[in-house]
Amino acid sequence: MKHFSLPKDGGLIETGLPKDILHGYDKVYTELFPDPYHASEEVANEVISEINAFVPGEEKPLFKLGLTTGSTPLLLYRILSEAYSQGKVSFRNVEIFSIDEYYPSSRDEMQSRNYRLHHSLVDKIDVLKENVHIPDGSVPQERLSQYCAEFDLAARNVDLLVIGIGENGQVGFNEAGSSFGSRTRAVILPYASRKRQAHNFNGDIANTPASALTVGIDTMMSARRVILMAWGEKKAKAVYNIAEGPADTLCPATCFQNHPAASLYVDETAGALLTRVVAPWKIGPCEWTRKFRRKAVVWLCTEVRKPILKLTHEDYLQNSLGELIDLYGPFDKINIEIFNDLQHTITGWPGGKPNTNEPTRPVASEPFPKTVLIFSPHPDDDVISMGGTLIRLVHQGHNVHIAYQTSGDLAVHDDVVLQHIDAAAELGYGDNFSEIRHLIESKVPGEPEPAKLLALKAAIRRSEAKAAVRSFGLHAKKNTHFLNLPFYESGGVAKFPRTQKDVDIIKDLMKEIKPDQIYMAGDLADPHGTHRVCTEAALEAIEQLREEGEKWLDSCNIWLYRGAWMEWELGRVDMAVPLSPGEVVEKRHAIYRHLSQKDIVPFPGDDPREFWMRAEERNANTARQYDALGMAEYQAMEVFLKLC
Repeated sequence: MKHFSLPKDGGLIETGLPKDILHGYDKVYTELFPDPYHASEEVANEVISEINAFVPGEEKPLFKLGLTTGSTPLLLYRILSEAYSQGKVSFRNVEIFSIDEYYPSSRDEMQSRNYRLHHSLVDKIDVLKENVHIPDGSVPQERLSQYCAEFDLAARNVDLLVIGIGENGQVGFNEAGSSFGSRTRAVILPYASRKRQAHNFNGDIANTPASALTVGIDTMMSARRVILMAWGEKKAKAVYNIAEGPADTLCPATCFQNHPAASLYVDETAGALLTRVVAPWKIGPCEWTRKFRRKAVVWLCTEVRKPILKLTHEDYLQNSLGELIDLYGPFDKINIEIFNDLQHTITGWPGGKPNTNEPTRPVASEPFPKTVLIFSPHPDDDVISMGGTLIRLVHQGHNVHIAYQTSGDLAVHDDVVLQHIDAAAELGYGDNFSEIRHLIESKVPGEPEPAKLLALKAAIRRSEAKAAVRSFGLHAKKNTHFLNLPFYESGGVAKFPRTQKDVDIIKDLMKEIKPDQIYMAGDLADPHGTHRVCTEAALEAIEQLREEGEKWLDSCNIWLYRGAWMEWELGRVDMAVPLSPGEVVEKRHAIYRHLSQKDIVPFPGDDPREFWMRAEERNANTARQYDALGMAEYQAMEVFLKLC
């Protein structure tokens, strides 16, 4: 299946730029890739090259490879497995050292690091089982110190260490505050770490181990070569700290600033705070497209705390934007150009204003009304991420359809199911409370949930989605489509691979509706996240339909929204839809209809706020940013990137 990246519009001209200049801000040599797939391929190429170049000898019969588990290396392991099956590499002379394990745990438990490493890599290659070393979570406590010392000795001086970093710069289970001199040891997992790990235990923190075994930082530093990996916007702060910040035990991976051969591989969202991304004009010459000029001016306004029309010639020169002045100046001309450009992104008519012919508007007036198709990865992403725009499209008379791509069943807490079953009994529709409670009690942590229970959870989420759209006047039967894409229906946190079956379901719907506008999630950062998989399936469906000659796509525009946590930077925005105070409340009420997602969501992340609170703060902050740049002051704004 194909993988997609967000389009690049302008930026640093790296061709011919000396590497020393390109990486001038790096304290750990950092490679930036458009997406995790390209980055993982590059890491795999180095792993394969190192293994193939290794010549076994009497003193060194095996190549020592240090690895980690978690979601970050899964793409890498898939590529390595495929390379082995294609005869490109053999692991016969490789010795693998994994860096951590839950304690206590059994190697047969599905949540264990041992099981996951075998499942994702070891069982798919020809490495000898006696050459696979994973910390043993079943070692008795009285032998634990001796065992850790022995493992540490064996795990030192690996030839190549390839590990992912955590959101706070953790490596292995070396949490914030871990000593740079630490060795292999048992550690207590703090609450925040257990909360992050709980997704491996059906979201139940009570079943998540409170301690773990981990190779220490000093042990990792003994590796001859180290590759760190990070994907996604949640790791952007950690990536910045590792690449450009000070060495600090509060961000453990910053220790590799002192390693002679460490590199950091990141995708563009994880690298979003790096200087070469935030202010590339500080590094070298740039391609100054319209959007890139806007990015620079918006950045400058933030730096000097001025609106656009108050920027001065000195502001540009003192902040490394002399090239922009030379090419497009004088400064006041740039100010006016960017002010108008940004102002033209604002529209109260996301479907186009009828009977107007203004080419500067983000959306053409014709046809009117438009047929609109909104893809929602989960049953509440539509109202959380673009609820105000969705409501406005409906109120302005457009033919709006919403496609809920997955059931979202895993995000329903067991207690919510019991409450619905109890309500059904109270209403006289049969008393199945004891049966369902027994079904819930039969669940085994780490194993797929019972199909009957998942069906109930999916039904709850469908009913909530329909209630939400009814709240603002959309027909819940005619205009909602529950696709239940097969990749999602694994019954557990780990999903099936995306296949042509997923794409075909989307193609059939699009051929039936033939939309003039398509909205979809633009969260492409996480290669294993539901949003990315859903969006890639939709984009591949569109690509295949174009190849099949579907002419209606020639005039169809695709708009990307983002989730409840992050928003598009203003330099990339193509359409900004302002929301009145009343529309903010109407959006909030639509989010309220998703009752199963209030207060006790199994996978809430680190943000304790409810979704409506996150969404309102995000939308209000976007409006504040426009206001600070000199635009009109609005209550809230939702913004979109135009893909085509």
